[in-house]
Amino acid sequence: MSGESGWYYEKDGETIGPVSRNELNSALRGTGGAGTLVWGPGVAEWTEARHVPALGVGSTYTVAPPKRPEKRRSDEIDYEIFGDDMQFVEVTLDPGEVVVAEAGAMMYMTEGIEMQTVLGDPSKQQGILGKLFDAGKRMITGESLFLATFGAAGSKRERVAFAAPYPGKIVPMHLDELGGEIICQKDAFLCAARGVQIGIAFQKKILAGLFGGEGFILQRLTGDGIAFVHAGGTIHRLELAHGETLRLDTGCLVALQPSVDYDIQMTGGFKNTIFGGEGLFLATLRGPGTVWLQSLPFTRLAGRILANVGRRGKGEGSIIGGLSTIFERRN
Repeated sequence: MSGESGWYYEKDGETIGPVSRNELNSALRGTGGAGTLVWGPGVAEWTEARHVPALGVGSTYTVAPPKRPEKRRSDEIDYEIFGDDMQFVEVTLDPGEVVVAEAGAMMYMTEGIEMQTVLGDPSKQQGILGKLFDAGKRMITGESLFLATFGAAGSKRERVAFAAPYPGKIVPMHLDELGGEIICQKDAFLCAARGVQIGIAFQKKILAGLFGGEGFILQRLTGDGIAFVHAGGTIHRLELAHGETLRLDTGCLVALQPSVDYDIQMTGGFKNTIFGGEGLFLATLRGPGTVWLQSLPFTRLAGRILANVGRRGKGEGSIIGGLSTIFERRN
């Protein structure tokens, strides 16, 4: 009985086995024993050795043990989003937790937050060459070479907040519920829990890259944590069924799952192209998958502002407005 086989145990995050009961007992003495997770004859699930009874079952297990739940790689952060059209997100960190953000996005932080500026992706364990490579990829997307990390360095919970750079909405992306990956426009990322990797995605279709509004390079967010994405106006989430197609303005796309096919098409019709105001091309999304759309692309907002530069002094057609400009010039 003491030599029965079919026992497994955990060591340094790996499953060891099958081993006999004698081998298991020897291993437990070498690993500290009582707290080691074991599985074998008569044990329904992975259990600490101290809670396993006499192990006197005489049968031999020939099947593989049940798969242990994968350990979460990202920090599990708490958050709250404030505001309506000029939003910011406040993240609450337990001791040891870290949030990664774009440089310059921080709004405020409590005394126990430790801030560091890092080169490359802080979620990866890599040398200086890997960090330089990641920083170079970020530079290609038009982002800063550096990211900022904010960690709760003390023994109590701390808070840090990040503000959106222009009017719009902040959307939490729970990557573990979205298949572990989303692709978004290159300036959409705001911050994320440590463990979320911020990379780049290349447009494989030439026309989509040239006329899709976002160029050939997009941002790729991967992992099992929470990432926060910002976009202009109101953000609308849509679920596309298999084969379902949606056409939209090229600048209104915020993010999509990799399963969604992204392409562009001509607007169609001479009058539509010249006088429709929608440009030559529309983006075409084909399901299945989830997409996020924005009602006010920043380029559209900036275009309206630039179009009105130099119109100051016309007073918008009012007499009072015209009189006010007289005093402004005298001052």
